[in-house]
Amino acid sequence: MKITQSKAKDLVAKLTVEVSASDYLEKVNDILKDYRKKVAVPGFRKGKTPMSIIEKKYKTPVLVEEVNKLIQDELYKYITDNKVQVLGSPLPLDDNQINWNECTDFEFLYEVGLSPDFDVKITKKDKLDYHKIDVDAKLVKQYCDDIAKRNGEMNSVDISKEEDLVFCAITQLDENGSVILDGISNEASVSMQHISDKEIKKRFIGLKVNDMLNVNVLQAFNNHTDLAAMLSISTEEVKNLSFKDFQFTVKRINRLKPAELNKELFDKVFPTDNIKDLKKFKNRIKKEIENQFVNETDKMLKNDVVTYLIDKLQLKLPDEFLKRWLLKTSKQPINKDLLDKEYDMYSKSLQWQLIENKILETYNIKVDNNAVVDYTKDMLVLQMKQYGQEEQDDKKLTEIANNILQNKDEKKKIYDRIFDEKTLTVYKENFKLTEKSVSYDDFIKLASGK
Repeated sequence: MKITQSKAKDLVAKLTVEVSASDYLEKVNDILKDYRKKVAVPGFRKGKTPMSIIEKKYKTPVLVEEVNKLIQDELYKYITDNKVQVLGSPLPLDDNQINWNECTDFEFLYEVGLSPDFDVKITKKDKLDYHKIDVDAKLVKQYCDDIAKRNGEMNSVDISKEEDLVFCAITQLDENGSVILDGISNEASVSMQHISDKEIKKRFIGLKVNDMLNVNVLQAFNNHTDLAAMLSISTEEVKNLSFKDFQFTVKRINRLKPAELNKELFDKVFPTDNIKDLKKFKNRIKKEIENQFVNETDKMLKNDVVTYLIDKLQLKLPDEFLKRWLLKTSKQPINKDLLDKEYDMYSKSLQWQLIENKILETYNIKVDNNAVVDYTKDMLVLQMKQYGQEEQDDKKLTEIANNILQNKDEKKKIYDRIFDEKTLTVYKENFKLTEKSVSYDDFIKLASGK
């Protein structure tokens, strides 16, 4: 077999594959001989069918299959051995007209899209903003309030206010407003924050025990999963409710009393820090928030790097080839109009994939299995500390880590995380980053592109 590559034009090259009888004949004959042994043909004993009949019936499909297998294997080998940087996979040209019955030597033509030749060099001339979230007093207070609520206790009260939990007996009503004897009935807590209709929500404020109100539940609750749990029915039954009005009879009103911000709570939240006063607690909370926000700011930096390098390098791709390739190989239904609409997004994604691979090569970023195991062990140690579990010895940690890495999806996630961390280090060391403090609200706007 001989494969030759034409000179590329607009990042598209042609591969000519020449197949001679000597490339496939022995394999095809062996398969046909095997068929002769196994195939039962009317009028002949098994294994005694004349070879001419076997060839007439089976030779062409066997030949087609074997030649195609051979071509695919050799094309892959050629691309690998010659380090041809292809995009997509070889695409057979429509003018491959093959006479399988008469010819013994064949010629096949393929098109291949080629990756552009480029370099990635990041210097201090490449400038980006590094948006650091300013953890102000308002944000610290919100976190403190949330901690106080999560560690608070429920108390019964006489009259309901917003954010209370109203425990009710809930019964289904007919079109006349009468209780349906065999209708849906349940007892459950109604959380004010889950009521989506503002007017209905107002009606739940100011209630006392034994008060009753009739409510259209589909109007009151948009979340059908929560509503199904409240009524103790399936979500399918929620969709098919024949009577949507229910009577809510108040049995109990519960109000969350937040925990006091005192030494007892400080020790509960940060047991090893020995925090003695509110000021130190807030400083500790501030540090905690800042640590959490590092991941968010790093994500924004990564997104900014992607946009910057795609715009800077302006990689040319074999667009028309890639469109033809996508139309022919896509597993999802796709047509030309949809492809034209979404191609720009696909093109940018492919450009970034090429750029990122070049960054890994240029900056010698590699991850071996030992690094993955060590990273997984470090994750386990952090989790054990977080949940107050006793730390395991290195042998046990290695065993647990290897068990986790048996899962291919988990292993890929960890590989990707390590690569992300290593590339992020490259960006921070090589870009000229200007640190800019922004409020949390402004950061959310920047991150969402508003």
